[in-house]
Amino acid sequence: MSSPTNTYGQPIGPALPHWSARERPGNVTLEGRFCRLEPLSASRHAASLYDAYAQADDPRDWTYMFVGPFENEALFLQYMSTLEQSQDPKHYAVIDAVTGKAVGSLSLMRIEPTHGVIEVGHVMFSPLMKQKPASTEAQFLLMRYVFDVLKYRRYEWKCDSLNAPSRKTAQRLGFSFEGIFRQAVVYKGRSRDTAWFSIIDSEWPAIGKAFVHWLSPSNFDDQGQQVQSLSSLRSAGASTHDGQAHP
Repeated sequence: MSSPTNTYGQPIGPALPHWSARERPGNVTLEGRFCRLEPLSASRHAASLYDAYAQADDPRDWTYMFVGPFENEALFLQYMSTLEQSQDPKHYAVIDAVTGKAVGSLSLMRIEPTHGVIEVGHVMFSPLMKQKPASTEAQFLLMRYVFDVLKYRRYEWKCDSLNAPSRKTAQRLGFSFEGIFRQAVVYKGRSRDTAWFSIIDSEWPAIGKAFVHWLSPSNFDDQGQQVQSLSSLRSAGASTHDGQAHP
């Protein structure tokens, strides 16, 4: 498809005559079946999060984070208090639906309401939710809030290019790899090349539908194991047109 042109014959991007700046993320609670997200609070969540992160065999989960690991709970509480006050990033705690305790956190950051661009970051999930449906549902709840409620156009995921688990997770969740920004960041005394991923609003309906199908009770067996993978459900949706599956 050719691009529109201006009066000088120059190619330009598609017009957005009805576009307006979007709202910033707010103090919302996002309910799911396995977990819920709520605005991070040091007083409500720090102790549970500290205990949850302490379940790990070693502190390797902090390697690609900008901070941590923390020597003691007092330092962690101080860090949580800082996060609570931040509006960009806007941090949310992940609450286990069964125990009612915080088991992880993530944020919306680099928030650009004028352009409708936002990034998910500071993802720190404890062993109490890793490799469990709650880890996928937490990501879905935040995506759905961004696209269906706030109506943003672009949802980004960035990570250290050497962080293989993060890159794999981004692609499993439906993000498209866009490239490497070389020497983009300095953190913890070392250089970082940053891998960029994104989902855009036109892709969200199919991606969101795959999440809904994956999270449905029928997609889990009696042992709580998935029947169909998220990527396979997304692929099945891509091969379906007007409700008819193509061979």
